[in-house]
Amino acid sequence: MFYKKARLLAAVSVAATVVSGVSVGLGSTGAGASGGGSKTITVGVLTDLTGLGASGNATSVEGVKAGVFLAKRDGYNLKYVVGDTATSPATALSAGQGLVEQHHVTAVIAVSSLTFSAAPFFKAQGTPVIGVSQDAGEWSTDSNMFSVYGIVHENLVNTDSGAYFKSQGVTNLGSIGYSISPSSAEAAEGAGVSAKKAGIKVGYVNAAFPFGSTNVQPVALAMKAAGVNGLTASTDPNTAYALIAALKNLGVHLKAVLLATGYGGDVTSQASPAETQAAQGVSFENPFEVMEQNTPATKQFAADLTSAGIKGLPTQAEYNAYVSVGLLLQGLKGAGSNPTSSSLIASLSKVHDFDALGLFGNYPVDISNRNTFSGHCLWVAKLKGTAFDLVPGADPICGTTIPGVSVSPPT
Repeated sequence: MFYKKARLLAAVSVAATVVSGVSVGLGSTGAGASGGGSKTITVGVLTDLTGLGASGNATSVEGVKAGVFLAKRDGYNLKYVVGDTATSPATALSAGQGLVEQHHVTAVIAVSSLTFSAAPFFKAQGTPVIGVSQDAGEWSTDSNMFSVYGIVHENLVNTDSGAYFKSQGVTNLGSIGYSISPSSAEAAEGAGVSAKKAGIKVGYVNAAFPFGSTNVQPVALAMKAAGVNGLTASTDPNTAYALIAALKNLGVHLKAVLLATGYGGDVTSQASPAETQAAQGVSFENPFEVMEQNTPATKQFAADLTSAGIKGLPTQAEYNAYVSVGLLLQGLKGAGSNPTSSSLIASLSKVHDFDALGLFGNYPVDISNRNTFSGHCLWVAKLKGTAFDLVPGADPICGTTIPGVSVSPPT
């Protein structure tokens, strides 16, 4: 399991409390929080601080802290309240209710595997939700929800993962996803279809694995029996690393492993020594430019992380939350001098060329087109020791949707 590493907070102060059983944290910029002509915006942050989903999402708060400095440059004093889902559907709903009804947030930044539990409430309240579509399909159907990835229809299958495994010499693929998360399950199924399209045998697919579990020995044995030599996991890192280690212990040689999450600080600062060892030679998807590219966008992200006292490579959750602040700010620019939830939704609905603060490189996405898959590219980096190398030919890799093919989560 991941452990949470303490971070030094230079210019961001945080006070924690508990409100109606919901763990929350109230954050603000320190000096200058109420002066300098800044417009104060209060947002909620819905994330998995505790529970099984914490291994992938808990550090999202750090990304928001970096976003405070991004907002300050745009003339906004960003205050935030954090609602912990505890990786529980019931708690996710109560946390979302607390953000809106008790703290009266203008918008919610959601980086959680359980956002779908609070989504009907947010829709009924007319609360704009900005974040990442890692949980279910509400991001594509609810007009108040805006994913920084664009409208991702996980039931549609892309050629990108199949092409990647083909390029790495994989001939027999194993794929795993969570049953509780429709997007995870569909991604696991879709990876298999993508691999078949590329001419790769799919020896094992499990799209109904228990959420966050590390009881992977039965899966590892089944994959060995199926003769897999490639692996993809649409899961949190703790599940993926446990499976990789189990396969290695069984003597399974994997030509390539591609994980949906885990790039950066998820390994270098958040993982245990055993997990770091399991991650050696593993490739990680990132929907954004990786820090090793040293582009203007990654350099600015690094500078804002440093300003917030956050050291080392960013985690995926930090990326997601920081870019979510960027999308919030783009929406605020068109929401009027006194933005409301409704004016912010109207403004965000007109964003058709979001470039993730430059972190999408030359591949902007249409976050507001809910009818078709807008698509985005993936940067793939491989861990060697304590550093990452971009994988040649996957910097980025941009696939296309396979026409006439769709998958559905297990029932």
